[in-house]
Amino acid sequence: MFATLSGKIEAVLKKLRGQGVLTEQNIGEALKEVRLALLEADVNFKIVKDFIERVRQKAVGQEVLQSLTPGHQVVKIVMDELTNMMGRERSGIALSSQPPTVIMLVGLQGAGKTTTCGKLARWYKNQGKRVLMVAADPRRPAAGEQLSALGRDLAIDVHRVDSDRDGRSISQADVVAICQAGVERARTQGFDVVLIDTGGRLHIDDELMEELVAVKKQVAPHEVLLVADAMTGQDAVTMAGQFDQRLGLTGVILTKVEGDARGGAVLSIRAVTGKPIKFIGVGEKLDALEAFYPDRMASRILGMGDVLSLIEKAQETFSHQHALEAHQRLANNVFTLEDFRIQLGQMSRLGSLDQILGLLPGGQKLKTMIQGDQPERELKRVLAIIDSMTVSERRDHTIINGSRKKRIAKGSGTSVQEVNRLLKQFLSAKKLAKAMAGVGARRHLIQLMRSR
Repeated sequence: MFATLSGKIEAVLKKLRGQGVLTEQNIGEALKEVRLALLEADVNFKIVKDFIERVRQKAVGQEVLQSLTPGHQVVKIVMDELTNMMGRERSGIALSSQPPTVIMLVGLQGAGKTTTCGKLARWYKNQGKRVLMVAADPRRPAAGEQLSALGRDLAIDVHRVDSDRDGRSISQADVVAICQAGVERARTQGFDVVLIDTGGRLHIDDELMEELVAVKKQVAPHEVLLVADAMTGQDAVTMAGQFDQRLGLTGVILTKVEGDARGGAVLSIRAVTGKPIKFIGVGEKLDALEAFYPDRMASRILGMGDVLSLIEKAQETFSHQHALEAHQRLANNVFTLEDFRIQLGQMSRLGSLDQILGLLPGGQKLKTMIQGDQPERELKRVLAIIDSMTVSERRDHTIINGSRKKRIAKGSGTSVQEVNRLLKQFLSAKKLAKAMAGVGARRHLIQLMRSR
């Protein structure tokens, strides 16, 4: 999302770091380029003006200009101000001490509200909470069907009231009654979290707002979250202001952050509306939801990556039991293609290569070195080859002779040469991993002996 902005700001700051002496003049010239980059990213012009002025005032101070590393000091100032612009601290959702916690999702049609409802439901289910989703858009049957389908996929209950009447005849009172019934069901049946997926429109109108105000008044939600499309840029910021004026938002969830959006909404929405970004949607899958951390996002923008988020993704994706078993099997030299397949499958669940690189320091530069989606295709090809093997072949690669290779190649739509290459790569990876596992085991033994 921030590829262009990140590249431009990183180039400007690199130029500053390379200069031994900083003056008000070269700092001013650099900030002009930063200002232009932010405006091109669709950041609100008032926010850009205030941001540049704050950085300028701190950057031309004597303690910066006379320090041993003035360029690095300026980078730190820029990162701090970017973090401040987006809210400084993580703003989460505090669950009520008296369940259920009621979360009302609002927004325009097409922003990804229903999908976001499913993502949030999965988020809380993974924390061990009982979740109830409420389909509060009876005028649009497809919305209820979509939420029900998500509920089936996630094994999460959905409160839905079907109407055999023409959608245009459904009144505001009907919608309010559905929401009240859903919250009451959650209260009596012991649910921890209620997610209300309200109706949307293609544009903001009085009818929509009056209905949402009525729902909020009757169910008294703990959180009112606006689901906004990050691709709409400053329009998302304007819309957030309008929803907040009528409803009193408690936060924002930005969707489609992984797309080609220029970043203006992410950088502007907190500063303009005063409402924090609570989550960001980074893909279509139900696990593609991330908690929003202003400092981590600032680090991504400056090309420093976001290793903490990558570690959290890995901890959620990789099974500790599988990792322990794989380590033991490596140490005992019994690591097989079947184990290799499991590791590759878990790695692919971390996200696309593009997303993973975006979380690594210098990842934007690596992206420019990798053309197209070749690595993604290569991973799929490897998995296809292993899947075309029999169980005995995956457990003992030494039995794979010439005729077996031909069969595997035919079954996976590849060639014998590609099968040979995979086997060679597997043996190299196994040898390297075994050596690393041995080093780890020796270190553990040394630490154990020292502790005694």
